[in-house]
Amino acid sequence: MEIELKIKNALGRIAALIRGHGGNVEFVALEPDNVVRVKLSGACGGCPMAAHTLKNVVEARLRQEVPEVTRVESV
Repeated sequence: MEIELKIKNALGRIAALIRGHGGNVEFVALEPDNVVRVKLSGACGGCPMAAHTLKNVVEARLRQEVPEVTRVESV
């Protein structure tokens, strides 16, 4: 569970950045293969740039802070 705690802490910092633009990101699950499932909401929920935010902001920053993460997917 240590990795899950690291992921949740990192996502808290990432969410703070995204909230500045009216959106939010929430932790949903950690899969056995270290794929992180998140939910984008707020302005990010219907934004055409949500896929970009997911990969280039959420996934990139999360993998910097928690290298064990293999991928981030939106649910």
